Amino acid sequence: MNCDDKLRDCFDEMVVYKDLKKTNFFSTLSLPAFMRDWLLKKFEDDEGNFDRDDLTRFVKKYIPRKDDWISIKNRVIVEGERVKFLAKVSVNIDIKTGEVSFALPDYGLGYKETIIESDVWDACKEDLVHGGDIWGMIELGYRSPEEFDIEFEYESKRSRGKTSQDGKIKLVSFKNFCPYQIDLDQYKDARSEFTIEEWLDAILGAVDYNAKGYKSEEEKLTMITRLLPFVEKRLNLIELAPKGTGKSYLFGNVSRYGWLSSGGTMSRAKMFYDQTKRKEGLISACDYVTLDEVQTISFTDTDEMRGALKGYMENGKFTVGDYQGVAYAGVVLCGNIRQEIMDADGYSNMFTELPVIFHESALIERFHGFIKGWHIPRMNDDLKIDGWALNSEYFCSIMHELRDDMTYRSIVDDLVIVPDGADTRDTEAVKRIATAYLKLLFPHVQSASDISTREFRRYCLDRARKMRDTIKYQLGLLDVEYSGKDLPMFGIREFGE
Repeated sequence: MNCDDKLRDCFDEMVVYKDLKKTNFFSTLSLPAFMRDWLLKKFEDDEGNFDRDDLTRFVKKYIPRKDDWISIKNRVIVEGERVKFLAKVSVNIDIKTGEVSFALPDYGLGYKETIIESDVWDACKEDLVHGGDIWGMIELGYRSPEEFDIEFEYESKRSRGKTSQDGKIKLVSFKNFCPYQIDLDQYKDARSEFTIEEWLDAILGAVDYNAKGYKSEEEKLTMITRLLPFVEKRLNLIELAPKGTGKSYLFGNVSRYGWLSSGGTMSRAKMFYDQTKRKEGLISACDYVTLDEVQTISFTDTDEMRGALKGYMENGKFTVGDYQGVAYAGVVLCGNIRQEIMDADGYSNMFTELPVIFHESALIERFHGFIKGWHIPRMNDDLKIDGWALNSEYFCSIMHELRDDMTYRSIVDDLVIVPDGADTRDTEAVKRIATAYLKLLFPHVQSASDISTREFRRYCLDRARKMRDTIKYQLGLLDVEYSGKDLPMFGIREFGE
């Protein structure tokens, strides 16, 4: 049975036929991969064929562009229609009034302009109370000032407090975008049917890449390394790579749980906590925050941001004013790299072109590992998926769920022998990266005896050591205090083959 047949047999409804060469029209719609795969699954037949006209009509009706927002407001407010479409939603509960409101960040609709009435909130709160942005099929209506006057007494009895009498857009209904329940046990069982070589190809297909387009296993593994922050909490990585290797696409389009910031200005308020709005930032809402094109990013206050990053990356906590928060997002830096530095393969100073905020060794040390992105081929048509593959939305939901599974870290703790005198940050970095590799490549492993020493060393521990070793070497170039400090030689306990 080939890999495609195994995928369809083991994952059934969670597999779609992807042919990015033929479905380039999706790119004109600016849809993320997880939504594209949801649409493909909705319209494909058993052979992977779909009617492009039917799909296009659905997209035009239910996935409006930002330019359509004025038209939607006209239909809802002026024409009195109810309008239904797919959108990203966030929710707020006002402490003073008890009023529940929502925002549509992609359309600029804020909390002050909206309301979720009591009966609607009771019907959909289970999907909306988990925080962050949630994708779903929303239905909008309008609540006029006159309606507020009529229903004010009723709302007071429902303990909503004083309600604003301005007209507001209201949420009429909400249906979660995810059309299925995630079954981690089934996913883990299915992985045991694949060899490691087949599984590498399956992962690449899940994130839209054609495994046959890669020349070596090393290229595949380096590409897959970008997914480590998707499965492991607070895993902080740096990647420098040539242009055109797909950094922005993978971090910005594949998962609905991450955030990609490309260039521009980043503030502590946006990243951590906004004191004016009393709202937590990206770190609290996402699985990872990627600062792409980091050379072009500026910070409103370099010292303030550096201090916040160091504290958060050390222990997952941040303090802004009198607010103290805890979060689990990884921080990923992505930047381009010059040819002469690539040629040195990590043995010349790679951080000279980064913003000054990252020229401090104490901050760089808190990044767990380094991805040598020049080992990833430049994007070309041969690397675009053409065949059966795991649904990106499903796969990224699985990775999101794996973040909470502590089994894998306990297995790594059992397997890895830490030498005496090993630096605590080095040990934690190596173990955290190895844990992420274990989750990603061997999710079916549930005890130390379930994986061979050879596979754990080759695919988890050695790769974790190399990623951390690059950080250690760069620290030595950046700060003489770190010069000559080698990474400890971590060993592996034998649990039987």
